[in-house]
Amino acid sequence: MKILFVEDDRIIASGLCYSLEQEGYEVTHCLNFESAKNAINQADFDLALLDLSLPDGSGYDICRLLKKKSDIPVIFLTAIDDEVNVVMGLDMGADDYITKPFRIRELLSRIKSVMRRYGKIEPTKTVIEFAGLKIDMTRAKVYKNGEEVNLTSLEYRLLLIFANNEGKVLTRNQILEKLWDVAGDFVNDNTLTVYIKRLREKIEDDPQTPRIIRTVRGIGYIGGE
Repeated sequence: MKILFVEDDRIIASGLCYSLEQEGYEVTHCLNFESAKNAINQADFDLALLDLSLPDGSGYDICRLLKKKSDIPVIFLTAIDDEVNVVMGLDMGADDYITKPFRIRELLSRIKSVMRRYGKIEPTKTVIEFAGLKIDMTRAKVYKNGEEVNLTSLEYRLLLIFANNEGKVLTRNQILEKLWDVAGDFVNDNTLTVYIKRLREKIEDDPQTPRIIRTVRGIGYIGGE
């Protein structure tokens, strides 16, 4: 399922994009009204998450464009929760309104609720095969050669980043941004190397000569055999 996500705060957007992609959604992120307008003209979406305040317009403007093209669910994400703005958004055709800050599970629940009302099919992606590993996303478990690999929560999230970006070189900053989530948890650059080392010790046949997570000297890391 394809989601149009419009949010001008890069840090918030990074955490939300990561969380939504782990749930199986395909996310197109736009930073402003102009890029959102271009995305709407070029592709069809199943749902839109729209920040209300943008540097060159508002979520209301984007909602109008979307509703003219097709009747898809729209959820506003905003720090403004006064009654006038809520009524305006709902009158315009928005399906829900969630106020920042919020928990990712709350947002996912709202998304599933509006999708059910529209009769849309939710994503069914529950298992990822990655470099000989099996990642069961419904139970947050990882298996190698049929045996469960015991990972910490952060190690599991780190592995998912590489699994969802197989064959792509990721800089250290990109990895750190993806590890950040809306609850405010993050890993700093000084400890990222330690976590990579611990993860390798659990998933690699030979951690000293890694094949699943490899170092790209001077840049970062690449995942996949």
